[in-house]
Amino acid sequence: MAKRTVVKIGDEILRMKCKEVTEFNSRLAVLLDDMKETMIAEDGVGLAAPQIGVLRRVAVISPNGKDFYEFVNPVIVKAEGKQKCNEGCLSVPGIRGKVERPKKIEVRYFDRHGDEYIMQAEGFLANICCHEFDHLDGILFIDKMNRE
Repeated sequence: MAKRTVVKIGDEILRMKCKEVTEFNSRLAVLLDDMKETMIAEDGVGLAAPQIGVLRRVAVISPNGKDFYEFVNPVIVKAEGKQKCNEGCLSVPGIRGKVERPKKIEVRYFDRHGDEYIMQAEGFLANICCHEFDHLDGILFIDKMNRE
């Protein structure tokens, strides 16, 4: 595992749409391991591949520093309710703001081995998922931030 450099706002890669992962191999495993190490080192709760300069639909999340989730080609298939959360981002240092997100989501995704799963997430975990999955489409939280 290796800590990678987090790409900051202004780098065009953060605005690009990521490509789906088609090969579940050792390169993907290294990417996921490096992302986890980088997220922990940067004291984050989530990290998407474009944040380390990789245009693949991959994200890692840890809402509490103990439980870790790896998402490959995630798709939100259902969303319910609304919640406003105070968000920040490793790629947008020094800025925080309120963003409205779904309160509960259902996510279809693959793991590092290519096995498919469906997960229910709500509250803070749903918020993190939505934030990280937006990165995969070139969307930053500041694009959705309440400007009031």
